[in-house]
Amino acid sequence: MKKLCVLFPGIGYNCDKPLLYYTGKMFKKAGYDVIRLSYSGFPEGAKGNDEKMRLCAEHAYEQSVGQLRLAGLDKYDRVVFVGKSIGTVVCARLRQEVCPEAVCIFMTPLEVTFSFGAGVCAFTGTADPWAETEKIKDLCGRTGTPLKIYEGADHSLETGDTENDLAQLLDVLREVKHYI
Repeated sequence: MKKLCVLFPGIGYNCDKPLLYYTGKMFKKAGYDVIRLSYSGFPEGAKGNDEKMRLCAEHAYEQSVGQLRLAGLDKYDRVVFVGKSIGTVVCARLRQEVCPEAVCIFMTPLEVTFSFGAGVCAFTGTADPWAETEKIKDLCGRTGTPLKIYEGADHSLETGDTENDLAQLLDVLREVKHYI
C-alpha cells in the first residue's frame, strides 16, 4: 500500500517548526512518503485583513498545486494532508477540488478553512490571535470536526512554558498518530 503525507505550512510557520517537523517524522517512520511544502512571497499585513488573507490563501494554493503536480496523488492508496494555519485552508480546498479521498488534519485552523469542509481532527489554542476560539469551536461542531483546545496556547500552540509546550506537542502527536 502506497501512503502519502503532505505537510502544508503557515505563513510564518514552516515545516521545520515543531508541529509539522515531528508530524512529518512520525508519518515517515510509519512508511509514508512525506512531502513538505514551502511558500514564499506573501503580502505583508495579512493578519486581520480579510482581503489580504484571501490573497495569501490563493497564493499558497497555487504554490501547493505547483509543488504537488509531479507527486501523482492518484498513485497513492492513502493520502493524509496536515495543514497549519493558512495551510489548513489550502489542504481542505485541495481535498475538495483535487484529492477527495485525502484525510485532513487541521493545526490552528482559520475560520475560512471550514468553508471547504471538515477535518478528521483540529487543534487550537485559547490565546491564538489569528482565530477566535469560540468561532473555531462552533465551526468544528457544525462540521463534525473533533477539536482539541489548549488553554493559553498561541497560534503555534505554545504558552511560553517550555515543559507545558513540549507536553502539548506530545499530546498533539499522540492524537495525530490515530490517523496513521
